[in-house]
Amino acid sequence: GFHLSGTVTEPATATEPEMTYKVAISFDRCKITSVTCGCGNKDIFYCAHVVALSLYRIRKPDQVKLRLPISETLFQMNRDQLQKFVQYLITAHHTEVLPTAQKLADEILSSNSEINQVHGAPDPTAGASIDDENCWHLDEEQVREQVKLFLSQGGYYGSGKQLNSMFAKVREMLRMRDSNGARMLTLITEQFMADPRLSLWRQQGTGITEKCRQLWDELGALWVCVVLNPHCKLEEKSCWLRQLRKWGEMDVCPLEDGNYGNELPNITNALTQSSSHSQDSLARPRRTVFTRAIEGCDLHWQDSHLQRIISSDFYVSPSYQREGESLLFNSQGQPLWLEHVPTACARVDALRSHGYPREALRLTVAIINTLRLQQQRQLEIYKHQKKELLQRGATTITNLEGWVGHPLNPIGCLFLTLTEACRLEEENCLEISDAGDSKPPVYQHVPVVTGSQDSGESYLSLALEVALMGMGQQRVMPEGLYAQDKVCRNEEQIIARLQDLELDPVLVQTLRKQCILLLEGGPFSGLGEVIHRESVPMHTFAKYLFSALLPHDADLAYKLALRAMRLPVLETTAPSSDVTHPHHLVSVVPSRYPRWFTLGHLESQQCELASTMLTAAKGDMLRLRTVLEAIQKNIHSSSLIFKLAQDAFKIATPADSNSDTTLLNVALELGLQVMRMTLSTLNWRRREMVRWLVTCATEVGVRALVSILQSWYSLFTPTEATSIVAATVMSHNTILRLSLDYPQREELASCARTLALQCAMKDPQNCALSALTLCEKDHIAFETAYQIVIDAASTGMTYTQLFTIARYMEHRGYPLRAFKLASLAMTHLNLAYNQDTHPAINDVLWACALSHSLGKNELAAIIPLVVKSVHCATVLSDILRRCTMTAPGLAGIPGRRNSGKLMSTDKAPLRQLLDATISAYINTTHSRLTHISPRHYGEFIEFLSKARETFLLAQDGHIQFAQFIDNLKQIYKGKKKLMLLVRERFG
Repeated sequence: GFHLSGTVTEPATATEPEMTYKVAISFDRCKITSVTCGCGNKDIFYCAHVVALSLYRIRKPDQVKLRLPISETLFQMNRDQLQKFVQYLITAHHTEVLPTAQKLADEILSSNSEINQVHGAPDPTAGASIDDENCWHLDEEQVREQVKLFLSQGGYYGSGKQLNSMFAKVREMLRMRDSNGARMLTLITEQFMADPRLSLWRQQGTGITEKCRQLWDELGALWVCVVLNPHCKLEEKSCWLRQLRKWGEMDVCPLEDGNYGNELPNITNALTQSSSHSQDSLARPRRTVFTRAIEGCDLHWQDSHLQRIISSDFYVSPSYQREGESLLFNSQGQPLWLEHVPTACARVDALRSHGYPREALRLTVAIINTLRLQQQRQLEIYKHQKKELLQRGATTITNLEGWVGHPLNPIGCLFLTLTEACRLEEENCLEISDAGDSKPPVYQHVPVVTGSQDSGESYLSLALEVALMGMGQQRVMPEGLYAQDKVCRNEEQIIARLQDLELDPVLVQTLRKQCILLLEGGPFSGLGEVIHRESVPMHTFAKYLFSALLPHDADLAYKLALRAMRLPVLETTAPSSDVTHPHHLVSVVPSRYPRWFTLGHLESQQCELASTMLTAAKGDMLRLRTVLEAIQKNIHSSSLIFKLAQDAFKIATPADSNSDTTLLNVALELGLQVMRMTLSTLNWRRREMVRWLVTCATEVGVRALVSILQSWYSLFTPTEATSIVAATVMSHNTILRLSLDYPQREELASCARTLALQCAMKDPQNCALSALTLCEKDHIAFETAYQIVIDAASTGMTYTQLFTIARYMEHRGYPLRAFKLASLAMTHLNLAYNQDTHPAINDVLWACALSHSLGKNELAAIIPLVVKSVHCATVLSDILRRCTMTAPGLAGIPGRRNSGKLMSTDKAPLRQLLDATISAYINTTHSRLTHISPRHYGEFIEFLSKARETFLLAQDGHIQFAQFIDNLKQIYKGKKKLMLLVRERFG
């Protein structure tokens, strides 16, 4: 009965023929201790053939012939029978057995061989002796290989999922009280510690990747579970302790909080710690992922009070103690368990994991009764300090060790233990989180079994209560990116589980009661009136509470959500006396804020909470007002307020029904706040924000538009006010959208014109043209705008701006004004000899053409300005050519006579222009010759030909040009080749 062998046939399939496998299984005291199978399967689990043979033996024991151990059978044989037996055996398997048989025969015949020193002989069919180790068969090599493979894939190809399912397998083994659970965990841990990436990450000083970090956390938590096994032997525990210490001392061992330095208080420390106890970070011991398990080895289960709690539902205090206060029981006589909360919860997890669900449940109830008592006491303490704390407006009381995001996940553990007792299922299976399991669990109320009078409570309402207590605990934000990120992740996990609960009247009552306690909890609650500056924000939690409470108690829902809107770390600077986290604030750059790596996420959660309240308050003016005030007081990021404004606008203007004016006004007010916040800071979304605000104000109506036009200077820059705001308000679309009557249109137009003139005064450079355009339909306003431009022209404006406005004036039919502005623009311009492709050339040519078309006087006025500003010969000769082609004054200004005669270059004003052009050609020639290269010779000769055309316009031009050429030949006679070309062309 210790060795089972058989043949298993696997039927043929479409692709594979029928296969037969030989299987052998050894077992001992109801455990399979070793297996072999012909299929050669390599896996951490048994192959199908081993399972088939085992099941056959279990289901049909009478079909399997039971034999004596082989040694017994051999004992009954005589000398001839034994000889025959051995020879037949060798013949049947001669290829495999013969060498071994020969070796054994030699050893038996040698008198001093080892085999002859031992009495008797081994028998594989006889089973182990009573003192031998006996444990389930586990292919250790396979476990190592698989973990190594999954780790090498670095979380890709679903390897993280595979490792998680191995962890789940360990939990399953522990629950079945299979001693291989710890063995398998040891093998997994060895491979984790041998991961070559660890030393790499340590050298580079980078953190472990997110996926890997979570696996290490689960590994640490599993070890805590293993060492807290209530029925493990002392020698097992000391063996695990040695291993854990060895791993923990390796320098590559990951640290508990994911970053080097900050560590949390010891696992066995007392409950709430005052911040003044925080030691300097340098003095703290190094805490690794195994530290909690190492500390867990010091814990035992021998305490008689603990034993009574877990072994009976009816353990209550003796009646005579009921009156006096004992630390072991509450006033109802129910037992309490006063241990460091995460440690106590680790015990619950261990009981649950090792297959003691009833015991886990009993301890959970004792812990919750303890937490309730603690909550009551804290409320009483707060009542005495309330006045002083409210005056100070801050508190240094806080938990340095939060329960949410804690490495031991205490709240999640209690919640799971309680809800598992309430699950409606065929078999009460342990929950293994898997993304594939999409159907939410269904729960029922199961009454709490208790020794005192019937409490009327259910494990389900306790689960909700403890989750709310834990999430509402006021606690300091831990240090380091990983720990902070874990707080957010754990909070989201707990909320996701809470959302699986159907809130019936019993649970709603629990919810309301706990919310009221949290609001009144003072510094012990994250939702109390006063909190620590670096307290973990409650936005995500409050959003859940708000949505859950709203249908049942709207006042409480709003009170709670509004209280939670704060984010004190952004609102105050650290008081000098605050020593909670000295190391938080010490950085190379002295910063106003501690290092909150998840601040962006926290702010967006704050924004989500506000958005949820806005949506719910639609149509309720009073509620919207309070929410709006909370947003304006607490949210400090303009882009988030803008997002809220957009959200409110979307909800207020549904496509299929009328707009909600209350919410629209809130959207507008938030939009106005964003405008004020971003007016003096650079924001890349600013244009989008301004456009959106005008759209929003248009939806609200004409009064809103008038209001933003009248108070533009506190909301917009002059450019935005004229080019975006006023222009959009005056557009045809806006007038149609609002279907305005004439007086309303006039009022808007008047406001837009006033704005335009104010902006033009403030920033003529950028707003003058927009102002003129906006004032076109009102003569007085237009004149005022024109005057502002003239006044600013001499100082504050560039020639480009002035030319643009001048062209606009000509286009509008004001040629003389255009001429005046063009003249002013010319005084700002300076074109050097070599700037023959300057963008302002077109403007200069246009200005001269305008002057020429107006008449001789205007041309005479602009030419001195051109001569003074333009030193580029080709541009000057172009102007000269254009002026001599037609008669001046063709624009036909009313009241002026036009002679219709062409102008002479000998007389003013063109004479001055001709002289300037000739002298520009002479200067340019000399400039070009100082650094000319042979490849530019041809181009230079063409330039001289152009110069000759201009020279010839003068009366003695040919003489002047000849002298000029002689002069060049004399000065530059060293440039022989060039002078040869000059001679060839010009003699």
